[in-house]
Amino acid sequence: MTARKTIELRSDTFTLPTPAMRRAMADAEVGDDQYGEDPTVNRLERRSAEIVGKEAAVYVASGMLGNLCGVLSQTERGDEVVLGDLAHIYQNEMGASFVLGSIQPRLVPNRHGLPALEDIEGAIRPAGMYPRTSLLCLENSHNNCGGSVITVEETKAVADLAHGRGLRVHLDGARIFNAAVALGVDARALCAPVDTVQFCFSKGLAAPVGSILCGSAETVAKARRVRKLLGGAMRQAGVIAAAALVGLEEMRDRLVDDHRNAKALAKGLASIRGIRIDADRVVTNIVSFEVDPAWMDAGVFAKACAEQGLRISRYLGNSPRLRAVTHHGIEIKDIDQALAVASGHALRDRACRHR
Repeated sequence: MTARKTIELRSDTFTLPTPAMRRAMADAEVGDDQYGEDPTVNRLERRSAEIVGKEAAVYVASGMLGNLCGVLSQTERGDEVVLGDLAHIYQNEMGASFVLGSIQPRLVPNRHGLPALEDIEGAIRPAGMYPRTSLLCLENSHNNCGGSVITVEETKAVADLAHGRGLRVHLDGARIFNAAVALGVDARALCAPVDTVQFCFSKGLAAPVGSILCGSAETVAKARRVRKLLGGAMRQAGVIAAAALVGLEEMRDRLVDDHRNAKALAKGLASIRGIRIDADRVVTNIVSFEVDPAWMDAGVFAKACAEQGLRISRYLGNSPRLRAVTHHGIEIKDIDQALAVASGHALRDRACRHR
């Protein structure tokens, strides 16, 4: 018997390196990156900065480390950082920026991804006997808001407000190229209003590891010191940077396929009794949906799907919201199989037992 393929939709971090990436890794020219002498890393940093329109960049091991370097290089102990209550930096990164930086979060409602201007303005402290509000953090696309995107105009309006009040702006752009593709704009335009941007190579771009922080030369120099402080300096990192370069040059244009598959999945889920989803709001590769608790608990649903070869994830602990993420290696036939599992007899039987 032929084993059934497991459809892995928990995250786009489950992508596997392409043959071109594996060849690039094997042939990579390397040196000591901590000394600034790895030519492949240096090339990746120059190219990344160019693509998002920034002056310089520093290669890091993860998106969380990139956000840490971005936040800590632009704040001081005792400062306050304004960010959405559903921001990945706040919800999913163990509070690292606040624990390690001795800064504090000032939360505003995320709404559908972008906090409202009036909420941001109201969160900025006046000068005097209060913590100094020094940084605003944005996220595009927004993970916990179902892959929603922020337009160029929205980004500029928020950044103008922040800059006018003396704040700098950091963008968690882990999936910035997904946002750019969904909006039909150049990533430079989305990043132009912000001071720093972090993006990942290990998600939609399908490289095995790594992220990068881009910004001004002065800020990136500070970020390198933060990277060293956190134990993140690397040696012959060109081996992994080579795969990231391939992803950067070859995998951005194909993100439209992931978005098309996500939309097909969302429309299919919308037709399944017991599943709640607004398919029109799915614009990138993240499909966020809920299971009617009267039909089945969300955790029970996810477990039942996994038993049938479909892996999805759950938002934020015991949330009723579930997530499916399309990526390189997932094709439309896999979406059809995923929908067959989600609507199949095995799950309906489990629902009956759950009731």
